[in-house]
Amino acid sequence: MVGRIAFVLAAAVVWTSGTAAATAAEPVPRVMAALGDSISAGFNACGWYVSCTSRSWSAGDNPGVDSHYLRLLAIGPSVKGHNRNFAVPGSTSADLAAQAEKAVAAGAGYVTVLIGAQDACTSTADAMTPVSTYRTRVDRAFAVLARTGTKVFAASIPDVKRLWRVGRENVLAKSFWTIGRICQSMLANPGSTAKKDQARRDRVRERVQDYNAAMASACAAYGPGCRYDGGAVFSYPFTLKHVSKWDFFHPNADGQAVIARATFGAGFPWEPGVTAPEPLAQESAAPVRQQ
Repeated sequence: MVGRIAFVLAAAVVWTSGTAAATAAEPVPRVMAALGDSISAGFNACGWYVSCTSRSWSAGDNPGVDSHYLRLLAIGPSVKGHNRNFAVPGSTSADLAAQAEKAVAAGAGYVTVLIGAQDACTSTADAMTPVSTYRTRVDRAFAVLARTGTKVFAASIPDVKRLWRVGRENVLAKSFWTIGRICQSMLANPGSTAKKDQARRDRVRERVQDYNAAMASACAAYGPGCRYDGGAVFSYPFTLKHVSKWDFFHPNADGQAVIARATFGAGFPWEPGVTAPEPLAQESAAPVRQQ
């Protein structure tokens, strides 16, 4: 526990020092892209078990969500119609580098990254991705983005234990979690107060916190071209009104709007009316291997 706390504090210090110098306003990107899993894909945000990219907190174009894309568009028109979404439901950190390759190929000058919920939401707590593996995968993806100097916004993973806490007494939520076998590392036996179940939930929550610390540290290592949300998504006090009633797990449109609002202000300052230059030419690189 002491070692984990020390790691989190060290990551926070490094992130702060790494971003403090990046205060100058940035030109609005010509292309932006969403990378990640079902959250950024807008899964279940407007339909029955389908991705709803229009309601993505990152690259969506639904006015009710007011995504990063729409907020950028309000600052500079050059990004209009150039919102790409490469997030895929079910993706883990192992898939991030391949998504980064797609973003670079699309000429994205700005990407959002929210990845790790599926690394923690496994069939059992023992099956969660090790933190060191998660960090290695994130670093690999960031190395792809660094080839063209892409600006990166890294969002923290939501607090899945809070989801259990706000839904554990809701009959429908518990039914969906159990029948659908949703995030069983955290949500198995949702009504149980047995010590072993409490310990399991605490273990998953700590792993999510460790992933977030690893993301903050990776963002700091990327340099001033990356901004971390400082835990804004993880610490947001969301309720069941922010999640889809089709699974009581994924953010609905209101939840997506909350993520957009909580994260955009933690990102880059953008300069109104100034457009970013074309992305740097890509350097040759070996194909990305997944881990």
